[in-house]
Amino acid sequence: MAIGIDRMCKQRSFKRIIGSFFPTAFLLCLVFPLLALSQTPDAEKTGVYTLGEVVVSAQKEGVETVGTFREVTAEDIRNKDARNLAEALELLPGVEVRTGAEGTPRIDLRGFRSRHVLLLLDGIPLNSTFDGQFDPSIIPTENIAKIKVSYGTSSVLYGQGALAGVINIITKKGKEGFQGMASGEAGEGLERLGRMTFSGAKGNVDFFLSGSMAAQRGFRLSDNFDATPLEDGDLRENSDARRNNLFGNIGYSPTKDWDIGLVASYTKGNYGVPASTRQTTKTDPDPFASNPKYERVNDLEGFSAQLSTSYDLPGPADIRGWVYFNSLDEERTRYDNSNYDSMNSKGSYFEDGKSKVWGGALQGSYDLKSFGFFTIGLDAQRQDYRSSGKVRDLQIGKNYEFRYFDDKSNLDVYDASIEYEVSPFQNFGVVLGYSHHWLNKQEGSNDNDNSYLAGVHYDVLKDTRLKGSFARKIRFPTIRQLYEMEYGNPDLETEKSYNYELGIEQGLPLNSRVSLTCFRSDVKNYIEKLFNDVPYENNDEYRFQGIELTAETKFMTNLMLRAGYTFLDTQDKSPGTEKDELQYRPKHKFTIEGKYTFVCGFSAYMNVIYVADQVYYSRDAPLEKRDLNNYALVNVKFDQTLLNGLLDVFVGADNLFDKDYEESYGFPMAGRTVYGGVEVHF
Repeated sequence: MAIGIDRMCKQRSFKRIIGSFFPTAFLLCLVFPLLALSQTPDAEKTGVYTLGEVVVSAQKEGVETVGTFREVTAEDIRNKDARNLAEALELLPGVEVRTGAEGTPRIDLRGFRSRHVLLLLDGIPLNSTFDGQFDPSIIPTENIAKIKVSYGTSSVLYGQGALAGVINIITKKGKEGFQGMASGEAGEGLERLGRMTFSGAKGNVDFFLSGSMAAQRGFRLSDNFDATPLEDGDLRENSDARRNNLFGNIGYSPTKDWDIGLVASYTKGNYGVPASTRQTTKTDPDPFASNPKYERVNDLEGFSAQLSTSYDLPGPADIRGWVYFNSLDEERTRYDNSNYDSMNSKGSYFEDGKSKVWGGALQGSYDLKSFGFFTIGLDAQRQDYRSSGKVRDLQIGKNYEFRYFDDKSNLDVYDASIEYEVSPFQNFGVVLGYSHHWLNKQEGSNDNDNSYLAGVHYDVLKDTRLKGSFARKIRFPTIRQLYEMEYGNPDLETEKSYNYELGIEQGLPLNSRVSLTCFRSDVKNYIEKLFNDVPYENNDEYRFQGIELTAETKFMTNLMLRAGYTFLDTQDKSPGTEKDELQYRPKHKFTIEGKYTFVCGFSAYMNVIYVADQVYYSRDAPLEKRDLNNYALVNVKFDQTLLNGLLDVFVGADNLFDKDYEESYGFPMAGRTVYGGVEVHF
């Protein structure tokens, strides 16, 4: 009875918040028509900082015309109130954001895992040197001008590692004068978010500064969640999180042909890693459940910086160069009880893991006009990882004592690339690229391999483009896969993928557009740990193939509608495999989003995400297979701008219908979350 009353109160509270917003906004539209004007777009207040970007298209359209390339703008981020990188990308076709046992969201592209995705912030690589992954939840959005996502046949100029593609974050820059923004937001789970930006430019100097503070006591589970012995519902156990971010860039142009830029960012935080809600016992065996792990990241601290310059040489050539550094220090503790205060059992540990990468790059281009455009790139980087701490695994008699460790590993990676684009006749373009890569290991034999790309596009009609591309990509093993104490394998071979794409883009009347892309990736030597307590190994061959369909229309001035559909088929083609398809790769993903802005400055936004048909396997052999439940999420947001765009008031709800769902078995996601906030521009 108490649960039922509590649920009713939550529903009524939600209805009061949303219900009171509409009449208030309507009254403002009627009574204060001069105050409720449309806000000046953020893009008009800030520019785009491109100095540190790895340029793959130059003055021409380049490789982005022959493969799949999608862009998320600052306006898209603002529409849905995306608070971090994961939320900003979740609507893109081919992208699957999944949270599992590690407690952080992972961004998968077309069936590949996040370690196969190269993440760049103004040209700074953010992937961990330990396992090649990244945590998109600690990357804020207030400093992002746009996010460019290039899929499987991305440019060879990005170097090795991008089997799945590249996520390239490009930040904002200051414009003439001085502008700023401050916002505050609060939601369920004691969620709090504060953001600010300040930017400007004068003469030949521009700057942009931003900062944010985010915290939550935990996320609330759906009211439909069925309690288990490990999770009683309401606020998810050990799901609290906190992060603070600072970012800044400055640009200086000594002459009209010479630009210099400096970028720096800092993050600090901590978070809990929610344990599985399922477990296997002798009386109730569950072959799909993992033993609960009670872990916390007690401290996380990251810093990155880049110094870059570009010079437009006399004639048809120009040159760019940059040096960069990125570090992430994470202190993680595994306890042996749900109170997170005991480390007396085998397997408990404390680890301080420090990931560092530093390097430099040089990029030159030469424009031959009608004979094409050449770009040459060189990159060298050192990847370093140090792990120190203690683990209770030293057996003395019948007891286990702590063993102290301090391990350090490093890799050196070098890339040399050349890319050529040419339009031999009108409406037809060709892109060719080749890149060679070298890996120097601290232990074991070194390696070297190559990547290459070939693609064409042809504009059949003014609004009809056909395109096709093929790329061979490689990825060297990570420090974890090579040297981790328990599961490392220094004899691992380099992963290789052969990516194919065919697509058509069609412009339609009434400011509308559709596109269809067919893709396939055949992966050799895919590195994965298939079962518990076995080392990493190369699997013979995986295949990812499917289609992506997108549609967009703005047939009315104040209306935006978008839809996307992804079909993904995965196959394990390794000899003797027990799997016919790969786990946690949804076959179907459908998204739709829309926004309408009234003349009075009131806007309504909604998106829907539907994910279906994905499987998962038991944790040990012989393998058993199950289907993960399909789910559909509805998210809404309502805005009202006032005072000629100086003030914005908003309220929204994620998972509006309080869907109880999982992205990985035993790890339930957040239920309905209502939030609201205020944003001030000056």
